[in-house]
Amino acid sequence: MTQTVSDFFWERLRQWGVRRIFGYPGDGINGLLGALDRAGDAFEFVQVRHEEMAAFMASAHAKFTGELGVCLATSGPGASHLLTGLYDARLDHMPVLAIVGQQARTAIGAHYQQELDLVSMFKDVAGAFTGMASVPAQVRHLVDRAVRIAMGGRRVTALILPNDLQELPMEQPPRKHGAVFSGVGWSAPRVVPVKADLERAAQVLNSGQKVAMLVGAGAREATDEVMAVADRLGAGCAKALLGKQVLPDDLSWVTGSIGLLGTKPSYELMMECDTFLMLGSGFPYSEFLPKEGQARGVQVDIDPGMQSIRFPSEVNLTGDVKATLEALLPLLHQKTDGSWRERIARWKADWEETLHDRAMVPANPVNPQRVFTELSPRIPDHAILTSDSGSCANWFARDIQIRRGMMASLSGGLASMGAGVPYAIAAKFAHPDRPVIASVGDGAMQMNNMAELITIAKYWQRWSDPRLIVCVLNNEDLNQVTWEQRVMEGNPKFEATQKLPDVPYHRFAEMIGLAGILVDDPDKLGAAWDQALISPRPVVLEVKTDPEVPPLPPHITLDQAKKFTSMLAKGDPDEGGAIKGAVKQVLANVFGGDDRK
Repeated sequence: MTQTVSDFFWERLRQWGVRRIFGYPGDGINGLLGALDRAGDAFEFVQVRHEEMAAFMASAHAKFTGELGVCLATSGPGASHLLTGLYDARLDHMPVLAIVGQQARTAIGAHYQQELDLVSMFKDVAGAFTGMASVPAQVRHLVDRAVRIAMGGRRVTALILPNDLQELPMEQPPRKHGAVFSGVGWSAPRVVPVKADLERAAQVLNSGQKVAMLVGAGAREATDEVMAVADRLGAGCAKALLGKQVLPDDLSWVTGSIGLLGTKPSYELMMECDTFLMLGSGFPYSEFLPKEGQARGVQVDIDPGMQSIRFPSEVNLTGDVKATLEALLPLLHQKTDGSWRERIARWKADWEETLHDRAMVPANPVNPQRVFTELSPRIPDHAILTSDSGSCANWFARDIQIRRGMMASLSGGLASMGAGVPYAIAAKFAHPDRPVIASVGDGAMQMNNMAELITIAKYWQRWSDPRLIVCVLNNEDLNQVTWEQRVMEGNPKFEATQKLPDVPYHRFAEMIGLAGILVDDPDKLGAAWDQALISPRPVVLEVKTDPEVPPLPPHITLDQAKKFTSMLAKGDPDEGGAIKGAVKQVLANVFGGDDRK
């Protein structure tokens, strides 16, 4: 039988190592779907509830495997639905390929039904490479370039295949002028800075007495090297949210997350250091980094476009974090004065006591912070953790203590709602033998994550370890924005935008064949986590949490405190009850006092 363009397309992707596709069908890709069916078990197709979720899963697949993530959608609305998930991959530098259909070539430009200018639409998110096939002989080099550019540049790429082209007989390029012959194959290089630059970096780092480090996702494969450099320099180390898994939190010099969702010792580390080493991170908030002129800086990043845009580093090293640290370590002098690390350890010990005390403060009905402090010591070895955006990300960032061997991620650069459950599903497909725990707010659940529980119900019996827990914080409030309105803007909670309907998420889970657990008593949290972690099927753990427990940043400015107090003067609909405790915590952060009482 004559090979069609679609048959060749999937054969070529398999040659590139692709084995899993996340997507949703439609008539704009019928030819591709027919060929995918004919390919048999060469690929695993994961049918999602919405194309945006397919793109989130492709992004998460790349994060949790290091492989190319692939998503598939039909023309028109199917293609446009992919965009948010693709932007998640783009902003977090993940290699993802989007495959989309298009109307017949003869109709393009005719304002045809479901005809969008897809080349223009993908121009930004897949700016590294967007290719639309016009003739069969073009498909070979389009596939090869899309995959190689995505992997080599850690970028999003897109391929557009008109529906009439998909069923045509495949033709190889003619051996004549105007045709090209591409090939399969790419392997990651080992990128290391030149010796002179390494020596300049070592001079800066060796001269420091109080060295602070910040690690991001670019250091995920360099745990041993980061620890060795930190020990050599006597440094403290903070973690960007995408770098949460890089270092275990049981080390006394690891201060945890940084930034708005970060910890107080990470803030103190950055404000008092005299030398700053930044590794594989695009952490965006410069106000949480050392002040310009306070510290000498060295940055390591594979992408020179990410260097010195958050902090003006004296030495910028372009290279892989792992390989660069291996080359840098012999040039570093062993620090013998342990006083800096002793200070860091005291900051951390005080902070851990504060976190525990805050988590145990009574709330109405459950303090959301306690949900995570109860989970943290119970997390199984080698678990994979995901979080949605919103107030749940605060507790995920601060209260979850990562141990070595665990993995964790979320939508970082885009900080999009709706990524928590699709990330967990992608993690489970990539590592079916590992337990996965997702933390999600009720806003994200109502937005799109409830539908993806149906995807879990469809596929969970394929996984060798059935443990997948979706923990939903049900506070009937878009809580992160509510507190941003109060603290950042000085405005009361605007109920028309913030109030959410109450939904029985655990009962929905039971209705579709999953397990459901409801907790509205803080003393039952531990037992609920224990029950969820031994469940023979995936679980939705719904916790009724108090929206008036503030997800405080590690440092409250005087201006923020003034805005918060002015908000109270304007009258807030939830001013009574637990908000009084929030007032005390906010003001204590600025004017002094024990905010744990």
